[in-house]
Order: sequence, then C-alpha cells, then structure tokens
Amino acid sequence: MKIIVLAKHAPDPESEISVASDGKSISQSGLVYDINDWDRYAVEEAIRIKEEKGGEVVVVGVGTNCDDTLRKCLAMGADRAIKIPVDTSFDAYQTAEVIKEAIKDEQFDMIFAGLMSQDLNNAQVGVLLAAMLDLPVATAVAELKVEDGKVIARRELEGGYLEEVELPTPCVLTIQSGINEPRYVSIMGIKRAKSKEMKEVSVTPSISTLEIEKMYLPPVKKAEMIEGDPSQIAEKIIQILKERGLI
Repeated sequence: MKIIVLAKHAPDPESEISVASDGKSISQSGLVYDINDWDRYAVEEAIRIKEEKGGEVVVVGVGTNCDDTLRKCLAMGADRAIKIPVDTSFDAYQTAEVIKEAIKDEQFDMIFAGLMSQDLNNAQVGVLLAAMLDLPVATAVAELKVEDGKVIARRELEGGYLEEVELPTPCVLTIQSGINEPRYVSIMGIKRAKSKEMKEVSVTPSISTLEIEKMYLPPVKKAEMIEGDPSQIAEKIIQILKERGLI
C-alpha cells in the first residue's frame, strides 16, 4: 500500500506577522517555520497504516524552502520525499495543480492532507487535488480504518457529530487534528532521514487563480475605560450606545 502525504512548510501561528514593503505579501522577518500541525497528524496516520499493513509513505512538499519539513517527515518514518520548488503563495489551485503533476506517475492507494494549514486555514488544497484527479474524497477525518481494499472514515461534523463514509481506493482524505498522537522525532530517525531519497520535481503552474491587490493588518482599537460612580458610568454607556445607533 502506497500513501502520499502532503506536508506544508508553514509559519508558526505564534510568529509576529507584518506586511512586506510591497503591500501585497507577508514579511519573512521574524517568521519561524515548521511542519503544518494538521499535516503532522496526516503523516503519523500514514506511518501507522504502513507499520500495520506494510507499504510505502511518500511525503510531498511545495516551496523552495520546505526541506526541513520534508526531512522531519522522513525522520518520523516516511520512506521518501518529493519536493516541488515553486512558490504558489496563497493560490491553493496552483498548489494542487503542481502536486497533481508531480505525483502523476505514482501508483498510490491514498492521499492524505491535513484538514487545513495553520497560516491560511483555507482547507482547499486536498479537495481541489481530489477534484483534479477525479477521486472520491472525505474531509475532516477523525477516525480511519482500511480493510478489503476500501477505506472506512468517520468525518467530524458540526456540533460534535461524526459521519461514517466508505470510500474505494484510490481516494483522498483530509485529516483532522486529534486523530492520533504524533510521535516525537528520535535521534536515530534523524540519522536515517539523511540517507532517504528527496527527489526534486520542477513543475510550473498553468494559470493563476488569485491576484492580491492589497494586504494590511486590521486596525487596533483601544478599549475606553469609563470612570465615575455607577450612575455616571450607566449614563456614559447609554450615550455611547446612542451614538453608535444601537439604541
């Protein structure tokens, strides 16, 4: 069984965000990158299935600087990596398109992607890739079982409900966080990762589906402290509500 896992090299959500001087991109100054958190669960789930049923786990990364994330996936237990050195920025369609081209010769059984990325939260790449490959897809998978050439997945819905679906292989699954407990990368894993294959595949997107006109941080509004005795505070609050058309 061969499982392809999409692993994004994404900025840490705790990083301080600022707009670059061009006004259309994020400044790289101060950003700390690591494997996207949802993708970490996807990699772990793929490795667990390989350990139980045998096969191969192939991780795919898009970007010129995604080597560290791919090496981390190899250290976790993935067998080889495919790097696509193109910057698709915020364009999820382009990301899915170059991945489709890079894996077209891989005879895979499943593709795993994290439900979303920790920087953009669009949750689009996995489903777009499924559509491009004309494959069945299940999103927000919280439980997973593979048996008799089919996949039984339990999807997370709103309100804490789960929906069970059955998919034939090949198929695409987007993995929800909490499906497992991702393993720590060991020293031996890091050493083994150095000898594993990381193939670079050059692919150029055919079209651009996103144009950024302007990027800016939302204005920061400071809270107004109202002082005085209770009657004065109440009067001031009523005045503010009237000024804003709320009463």
